[in-house]
Amino acid sequence: MIGLGSYAFYWQHSDRVPEPLTLIGAFEETRALGVDLFQICDYAPLEHMDTAQLRDAASAALNLGLTIELGTKGIAPERLERFLDLATVFDASLVRSMLHSPDSRPTMTEAERWLRTALPQYETAGVTLALETYEQVATADLVRLVESFGSPQLGICLDAANIVARLEQPRDCVEQTAALVADIHVKDFAFDRQPGWVGFTYSGAPMGAGLHDYPHLLETVRPRERGINEIVEHWLPWQGDAETTIRTEREWTRTTLDYLRSTP
Repeated sequence: MIGLGSYAFYWQHSDRVPEPLTLIGAFEETRALGVDLFQICDYAPLEHMDTAQLRDAASAALNLGLTIELGTKGIAPERLERFLDLATVFDASLVRSMLHSPDSRPTMTEAERWLRTALPQYETAGVTLALETYEQVATADLVRLVESFGSPQLGICLDAANIVARLEQPRDCVEQTAALVADIHVKDFAFDRQPGWVGFTYSGAPMGAGLHDYPHLLETVRPRERGINEIVEHWLPWQGDAETTIRTEREWTRTTLDYLRSTP
């Protein structure tokens, strides 16, 4: 299933625009685009919502016919327990996370211990924990960690853009993780020369215009045959003013949806 994530609304949610989009507003925009899935990912206000606000958001998603996934950072047992509770509220069957959080950087040994504490609750609840590929952890190390559990409720959230900052090749990351992928973050990326040719900027690009070999990912991972969700995100730089940035963000979303829907 194709979905939109919070990072597809990054600037629309931000305090740099006159009227930041609410979570329910993002749900409504998602439905208006004919999309049935939304991943609430690294959305800070979620953790400050009270019970009534969470219930209202979950009800809005249900009434709009949206399936919800959740996303956070970190694998400390209390963090994963909190998001399992939130998964219950939203009837979410997947939580994406990363090994590190702003306040914890476990070693691989610590990560395994924490996951062995938290994962049984996910297995009992039937909720999948998907750990994201990113530049702070070698893809090979993440694969070994996930493989060591052999659990259907522990997989990988494949983001082939992140690992470039580690000087890994996106195609290699796709091929290493393919058998373990439980979720996919979809965004294109590119390098641009800085003015004066003093270095490069690595940033986002409209889907299909950058360096991401997405047909290779589809062929290798086979997400549509395996029922793996594809979540649209963007790395869109600020475009100089709020109006232009919001318009561009929305254009990139439509471009990505058109690309995914037209790519077999």
